[in-house]
Amino acid sequence: MVTLEKKSPEERLNICRKYYHAGFAFLPLLWFINAIWFYKQAFKVPPYPQQSQIRTYVIRSAIGTVVWIVIIIAWNVTFQLLRPKLGPLGDFLTFVVPRGYY
Repeated sequence: MVTLEKKSPEERLNICRKYYHAGFAFLPLLWFINAIWFYKQAFKVPPYPQQSQIRTYVIRSAIGTVVWIVIIIAWNVTFQLLRPKLGPLGDFLTFVVPRGYY
């Protein structure tokens, strides 16, 4: 596994930026990884010039992760509660139709 301590501050910032931008491609898992992996570099180590930018990407990645989790949970709960009322559309969106439905 790559350790961030072996990377230069510029390389750390570049990696953090790439993970942040890749998260916009509907990959919220990358935002989660970015927030966890760079947390120490953003908040726990002695200050260095690129730290403020890394901190910004880490905070935004964490916020993006939380927003995606809320959206996914809201969709899941809404779909599970309203699936029978959606009729054929609900069945079309369901991968496996529950037994006893028909």
